[in-house]
Amino acid sequence: MKLFTTILLFMTSLYAGPAGAPHLEGGDLSIFWVIPFAGILLSIAIFPLVAPDYWHHNFGKISAFWATLLIIPFIFKVGFSITLYEILHVGLLEYVPFIILLLALFTISGGVQLTGSLVGTPIINTAIIFVGTMLASWMGTTGAAMLLIRPLLRANKERKHKVHIVVFFIFLVANIGGSLTPLGDPPLFLGFLKGVDFFWTTKAMLMPMIFMVVSLLIIFYLYDTIQYKKEGNLSIPPSDEKIGINGSFNLLLILGVVCSVLLSGFWRPNVEFTIYHVHLELQNVTRDILLLLLAYGSWKYTSKEIREANEYTWFPIQEVAKLFAGIFITIIPAIAILKAGTSGALAGIINSVSSDAGPVNHMYFWLTGILSSFLDNAPTYLVFFNTAGGDAQILMGELSQTLLAISAGAVFMGANTYIGNAPNFMVKSIAESSGIEMPSFFGYFLYSLVILFPLFAVISLIFFGS
Repeated sequence: MKLFTTILLFMTSLYAGPAGAPHLEGGDLSIFWVIPFAGILLSIAIFPLVAPDYWHHNFGKISAFWATLLIIPFIFKVGFSITLYEILHVGLLEYVPFIILLLALFTISGGVQLTGSLVGTPIINTAIIFVGTMLASWMGTTGAAMLLIRPLLRANKERKHKVHIVVFFIFLVANIGGSLTPLGDPPLFLGFLKGVDFFWTTKAMLMPMIFMVVSLLIIFYLYDTIQYKKEGNLSIPPSDEKIGINGSFNLLLILGVVCSVLLSGFWRPNVEFTIYHVHLELQNVTRDILLLLLAYGSWKYTSKEIREANEYTWFPIQEVAKLFAGIFITIIPAIAILKAGTSGALAGIINSVSSDAGPVNHMYFWLTGILSSFLDNAPTYLVFFNTAGGDAQILMGELSQTLLAISAGAVFMGANTYIGNAPNFMVKSIAESSGIEMPSFFGYFLYSLVILFPLFAVISLIFFGS
C-alpha cells in the first residue's frame, strides 16, 4: 500500500494541481459529463435483453469501458490530481464498504440451507415472503433474498402459474423489506456512511413500510389464491421431511455483521488514516475487516454440501462488484453537478425539489424513486442526499421529512425494475435457472406500474403532502 501510494503521489507531482486537498467544482462541468453514467446504466438495461450471451461474458469489460470513457477526458478537464482524489474518495469511502457488506451478507446467507418440504399454497407463499420481508432489514435484502428464493421456488415447483410469486418476492424481500436499518438496503447503508444514525431509519421508515407491506401481502394473497385455483389437482408427492436449518452457525455470523456495523456507528476513537487527502476512520476500517473475517469464517467452515444444495456461485456478487465499480466512478460528475445546486448543469432538477418555502418533499420522493427505478437506487440516493445539502445532522433534524422522502423513494422504488436494486437481478437469474420464464425488462415494469405505483401515490399523499 505504501509503495502504491508513493507511486501515485509521484505521478501526481508531474501534473499541475491545486495546493492542499483537491476540489472538484461541479459548476464548471457540463451535462455531457453525465453521459458515461447514463451509458453504463443503459447498458445494464439493454444488453441483457438484446445480447444476453455477450453481456454474460463481457459485463466487466463494458463497465470498465464506461469508467475509462470518463476518466481519460476527465484528467484533461480537471487534472490528474483532482481525478485521482475523486476516484479514491468514492472508492475508499463508499464503494469498498458497500461491496464488503454485500459480500459478507451474500457469503453468509449462502451457507444457510432450509430443509424440508413445503407446498406452495397461497398461505405458505405469503408466509415465506412475509418472513423474508422481516429478515431483510437485518440480514440485507441480498441476504434474505438469497436465503429464501430457492425454498420458495422448490415449494412451487409443481405449479404452472408462478411468475407473480417471484415478482412479489422481488417487491417485498429484495426491496421494501430492507427499509428499517442500514443493513437492509444499500442506499440506507450509504446514508449511514454519510452520518445518518443507525436507528433513524427504523423510526422514520416504520409506518410507510407497514403500509406497503400489508397492502402488498393482501394483494399477493388474493391474486395467488386466484392463480392457485387455476392449477387444478397438483400431483405433489408426500414427504415426511421436517422443516429444519443446516449451517445454522451462519445465523450467528449474521448477528456478527449487525454488531460490526453497529460498532462503526457508535464507536468514535478519533483515529484516522489518510491516503491522498482521503480520511479513513479507524472504526470504519475495523468494521470492514470484521465483515471480511466473518465472510471468510462462513466460507471456510460451511460444508460444501450446503452450498451445493443452495446452488451457490460467486457470479452474482462478481456481477454486482464489477458493475458498481463503473457506476460509482461514472457518477462522480453527476454528484458534483448536483452539489453545485442552481449554478450547475442540472439546475432544473434542483429547482423541481426546492421552492422559496424549502424542500418539496413529494418531488424528492418521486424523483428519487423514478430515477432509482432505472439508475440503481444506491447511487441515486447519494445524488439526492447531496442535493438536499448532504449534512446528515440537518437532514435528520429540521429536514427529516426530506430525508424520509429520499430514503422511501430509493428503497421502495428500487422494486420498479430489475436494475433498481442489486438483488433484483440475482433473484431473476435464479428463477430463470429453475425454468421460470420471467418477464422482460418492460414486462416486469408493467407489473410495477399496475401494482406499485397506485400505492406510491397513496404514500406520497399521506406522508409528503401530495
